[in-house]
Amino acid sequence: MLILIITAVIISYYAVKIEPYTVTINNVNLNNNFPENLKIIQISDIQISENYQASDFQKIISQIYLLSPDIFIFTGDLYENYSSYGLEEELIQQLASISAACGKYAVWGNRDYGGGVVRRFEKIMTAGGFQVLCNEGVHIMLNNGERLFLAGLDDSLMGSPNITPILSQMKEDDSYRILMLHEPDAADLYADYGFELMLAGHSHGGQVNLPFLSSPTTSMAEKYQKGLYDMETSGKIKLYVNSGIGTSHFPIRFRVPPEITVLY
Repeated sequence: MLILIITAVIISYYAVKIEPYTVTINNVNLNNNFPENLKIIQISDIQISENYQASDFQKIISQIYLLSPDIFIFTGDLYENYSSYGLEEELIQQLASISAACGKYAVWGNRDYGGGVVRRFEKIMTAGGFQVLCNEGVHIMLNNGERLFLAGLDDSLMGSPNITPILSQMKEDDSYRILMLHEPDAADLYADYGFELMLAGHSHGGQVNLPFLSSPTTSMAEKYQKGLYDMETSGKIKLYVNSGIGTSHFPIRFRVPPEITVLY
């Protein structure tokens, strides 16, 4: 019994004090005509709060700097609860310090509509040098001369996602098309629209992964929880679900560390 108690204490300490601040870098080779020599970095669900502050996020910024992305993508949920922890200046400085040769882009998450941050989210991201894509896309000229199409949808739970204006921006000679969205289960709705890659977050990877038990799920992140998925048998259409940076509801992570995704 004593051993069980000691083990439980050690695991609890690790899940609260260690793993939430120990980031992992996942290198993902897509193998689906992804543009040669292009490096995209994705993070999601920073969820700044009393438990995960801007000073903690600085460690992530330092690692991103060393990775030198061509394109940097944030798939939503900047704050856990803006009304209780809405300090902006340090976070804006950190976002602005991220360097990406071909731009920094973001989409709205469900948390970006709550706690008062709906009035500030886009202003904070813009001040940090990001372009927030809400039911729209951009064409990005790559160093190899190819043109990539990157689009972002509004949040599926709290916003008003609309694929129609995005489709009108597509061009036949786009070399590769990427769709950003927050909730991964919404990807099924957009798998037939000509995107080679969809990027999502929201799930936190379940946040806790206990042996022999299913990880907790959240709305619209039940089918696709973390990692890389083939959206069709040919493997040409991929979905990647990032496990996030911060935490939600409870400030714990166990066997699902914060994630920086490197896509190539």
